[in-house]
Amino acid sequence: MSQQVRITSPASVPLRPLIEAALRDEARLLERSIRRTLERLRHFETRYGMPSEEFERRFQAGELDDHPDFIEWFGELTFYRLLLAQRDALLGAEIQ
Repeated sequence: MSQQVRITSPASVPLRPLIEAALRDEARLLERSIRRTLERLRHFETRYGMPSEEFERRFQAGELDDHPDFIEWFGELTFYRLLLAQRDALLGAEIQ
């Protein structure tokens, strides 16, 4: 799916370099958040001895209880995927 955004400004300063810099900065922030979230996921994987993919399958199948750690783990996994999607959207953006 392709999306298009049009930005106008009354400013006399060239807008394109500012937008490109803002996108790069946001992508860097997202990368930092991705690394921190991966660290938290690895912590859970080590603590409970299973990869996140297996945990998610078992959690959604009702094989695991509603332990606070499991709820947090599921939230981190969901957040991780959101961060990846946002980063990929920014990195795939083309300014014309």
